[in-house]
Amino acid sequence: MSRQSIRVATLLIIALLVAAPASAGDAEAGRVTYETLCFTCHGMTGKGDGPAGIALTPPPRDFSLGDFAFDADNNGVKGEDADLRLVITQGAGAFGGNPSMAPWGHLSEQQIEDVIAHVRTLKVAATE
Repeated sequence: MSRQSIRVATLLIIALLVAAPASAGDAEAGRVTYETLCFTCHGMTGKGDGPAGIALTPPPRDFSLGDFAFDADNNGVKGEDADLRLVITQGAGAFGGNPSMAPWGHLSEQQIEDVIAHVRTLKVAATE
């Protein structure tokens, strides 16, 4: 590999790292909010098996799969943080999902980022 190729590869890696969105949320703080508002339907581990969730049709999203249903911002990509933010603040019914998913518009921006960060950890925990 030439020096030029190494430089180009290094610059590309740096550019990707700088461009990669870092989660602004605190997953541990998000866990507290999640356990207060979300676990009833989504379950403690995010499998959609919470005590109220088992009676819902369609069932709550299983976060342990890391597969999200909505492209709420209509950019062609499902499950981005922006999509989760919209579903959290406007409720799933606004996007064709189960209307039982209440909008949590009273949460602060930081609380929303924290919940998103926690939800993202549920897939990691499911694969361990």
